[in-house]
Amino acid sequence: MTADVEHAATPSPAAATVYALAWPMTLRAVCVHGTVVIDGWLVSSLGEVALAAMGLAAALGGMALGVVFAFSHAMQIRSAQAYGSGDPVHRKSALFGGMIINVGVGVCGLAFVYAAGWPLINALAADESIAANAKAYLALFAGVIVFESIGQCLASYFNGCGRTKLPLYAFCLSLPINIVASVALIHGLWGLPALGVAGAALGSAIATGVQAAFFCICLIRSDKPILKLRGWRHHTAFNTAKRHAAFALPIATTFVSASLATHVCTLLYANMALADFAALTLIAPWNMVVGQLSMQWTQATGILVAQLLGQRTATAVLDRFLSSAWRGAFVTAAVVSGVFCLLWVSVDSVYAELAPETRATLTGFLPIVILAAFPRATNAICGNILRASGDTVYVMNLFLWSQWLFRVPAVAIAVLVLELSAVWVVAILLAEEALKFLPFHRRLWRGDWKRARVGD
Repeated sequence: MTADVEHAATPSPAAATVYALAWPMTLRAVCVHGTVVIDGWLVSSLGEVALAAMGLAAALGGMALGVVFAFSHAMQIRSAQAYGSGDPVHRKSALFGGMIINVGVGVCGLAFVYAAGWPLINALAADESIAANAKAYLALFAGVIVFESIGQCLASYFNGCGRTKLPLYAFCLSLPINIVASVALIHGLWGLPALGVAGAALGSAIATGVQAAFFCICLIRSDKPILKLRGWRHHTAFNTAKRHAAFALPIATTFVSASLATHVCTLLYANMALADFAALTLIAPWNMVVGQLSMQWTQATGILVAQLLGQRTATAVLDRFLSSAWRGAFVTAAVVSGVFCLLWVSVDSVYAELAPETRATLTGFLPIVILAAFPRATNAICGNILRASGDTVYVMNLFLWSQWLFRVPAVAIAVLVLELSAVWVVAILLAEEALKFLPFHRRLWRGDWKRARVGD
C-alpha cells in the first residue's frame, strides 16, 4: 500500500518537458530540409547541366546518407535508455556501440558510392557533361557521408541524453560555413579554385566536418569521465556492438523502407495527368516540413519514455506521462492541420502562376491532408513509444506490411489501372494511416511496453 502511494505521488514529466526536447529537434529538422533548397539555389547559377548533375549525384549519395540517418534514429532511443538507467557503463556502451555501427554503415555507403555510383551515372546521365559533373560532385560528397556517420551518431546520443539544443547549435554553426564555402568554391572566390558543381559538395563536406568536430569537442568536455570507463555492458565491445546492431536493424529498416516506398510512389505519380502530378509534387515538401512539428513531438515523447523505462519507472507514472504527451500530440496535429487550412484557403494567391487545373487539384485533396494529420500523429506516438520499449520488430512489420502490401499496390492500381485523380491517391495515404491505427493502439494499450526491461 505504501509503495502504491509513493508511485502515485511520484511526479511524471509534463508536456513542457516534451516541448523542451522537441522544439530544438523540430527547428533543426525544418532547417535541414531547407538546406536542400539552398544547395539547389546556389548551383542554379551554373545552369541546367549543373543542376541535373547535382540532382543525379545527390540522389545516389543520398541513398547512403539515408541509411546512416536511419541507424541514427536507433542510436537516439538506445542512448535514452542508457541515460535513464543512470549506469555510466551503459551510456558508454550505447555510445561506442552506436558509433561502431554508424561508422560501419558509413563505410559500406562509401563502398556503394564508389562501386555502383560510376556505372549508374554513366547509365543514367543524359550526356557526358552531366556525367562528368556528377562524378566530380559524388567524389567529394563522400566526405559528407564520412562526417555525417560520426556527426549524426553523436547528435542522436545528445538527443537521447536530453541535450537536444546541442545538435541545433551545431547546425547553426555549420549552415553559414556551408553557404560561404560552397559559394567560394563554386565560383572560385578569394583565390580558391572554381570547382563548379563539385564546389557545392566540398562546401557541404567542410560544413559537416566542422559539425562533427563540434560534437566531438562537446562530448569530450561533458562526458570525458564516461569515455575513460573500463568495461562494457555486454562484456566486450564486439558483443555490445552486436547487441546494438540487433536493436537498430528493425528501426533502420523501417525508415529505409518508408523512404523507398515514397520514391516508388513518386515514380508512379509521374504517370498521372500533369495537373495531378504537379499538385502532388507541390504538397510533398509542405508535408515534409510542416509535418516535422508533429513528428518531432512524438520523437521527443519516445526519448522520454526510453529514459523512464531505463529508470524502471512505475506504471502509474508512465500512464500519467502518456496522457500528457498524448494531449500534446493532438495539439501539434491541430497546428499542422491549421497550417494546411491556411494553405487551403490561400492556394489561389500562393500559387497564382499555376494553371487553374493544378490549383483546383491541390484544393481538392487538401481537406484529406488536413484530416490525415491526426491519425498520423497518434500512430507516430504509438510507434515511438513501442520502439522506446524495444518492441522494434512489431513496429517494423506493421510499417512494411502497410507500405508494400497496401500503399504501393493501391497507388499502382489507382494510377496505372483505374487512372484515378490525385484526390483518390491522397485518400490512399489516409487509408494507410487508418489501417495502422488499430494494430498500433491495441499493442500500446495492452501495456507490455510499461514492463519492458530495456537495460537487459
